[in-house]
Amino acid sequence: MLDFLFVHWNVDPVIFHIGKLGIRWYSLLFISGFILGWYIFKWFFKREGVKTELLDPLLYTLLIATIVGARLGHCFFYQPDYYLGSWKGFWEIFQPWKGGLASHGGAIALLLAMWWFARHYGPKNGFDYLWIMDHLCIAVAFAGCFIRLGNLFNSEIYGDVTTLPWGFIFERNGETEPKHPTQLYEAGSYLLLGLFMILMYWKKLDRLPRGSFFGVFLVGCFGMRFIIEFIKEPQVGFEEGMLFNMGQLLSIPFILAGVAILIYAFYRRIPARAIPPEPPKPAKKEPTHYAKPIK
Repeated sequence: MLDFLFVHWNVDPVIFHIGKLGIRWYSLLFISGFILGWYIFKWFFKREGVKTELLDPLLYTLLIATIVGARLGHCFFYQPDYYLGSWKGFWEIFQPWKGGLASHGGAIALLLAMWWFARHYGPKNGFDYLWIMDHLCIAVAFAGCFIRLGNLFNSEIYGDVTTLPWGFIFERNGETEPKHPTQLYEAGSYLLLGLFMILMYWKKLDRLPRGSFFGVFLVGCFGMRFIIEFIKEPQVGFEEGMLFNMGQLLSIPFILAGVAILIYAFYRRIPARAIPPEPPKPAKKEPTHYAKPIK
């Protein structure tokens, strides 16, 4: 193999320090995904007549659910023996800065958080759970792209050895052989999925049934995730020798759910566009019957 064909990757994951606090590329990209999502939702709300006052509570709900869900997902799906095996491990569950976030845990938390959000705000604003998930998945596709780029800057979650010329040698981890940059594969697939759904929304919003965006997202996102996992290195020891790794096993239910949602959406044919309730009409003034004053 010609070594000069490969990418020697040794980027510092910390951009700069403020005192003892290190500002990391991952954190910057993570927050950037939420900021972009806020502006995407602002466009959605204005186009469909939903109150933009809901943007801030939506952002806070998404941020809390993503961080909590992704952290718990990593702890319970990938290393339950460590985090539940001692008091030291248990207290580290509440220290996400020590590393370990799982996208599947974040996805489950988002599903539950958006169910609460739709129940709380939806009836008065003309949307339901499927509507909010249809719109959320578009923003999440772009946020997922940013997060995977953050994984690249952290030199984590990469693939097996490759002879392809775009292989990355992750020198910060002591690697000497080129590996598949699966972070870039996933980031690219999420970006293309997000652009495809934006085009769907822009051109065909009034012709698609509610739930179609959500179904396409689940099949596309977790389908690509399932395929890319074949060339990833095992993230934890118990995955060695398994036919499917934990990431693939967790992806299968989401893919099946996406197919079921698409079938349901095209069977019910509920319009994808929000239907905000009409403002109450002003009460008609009743005619008065007072006697006219004598001139």
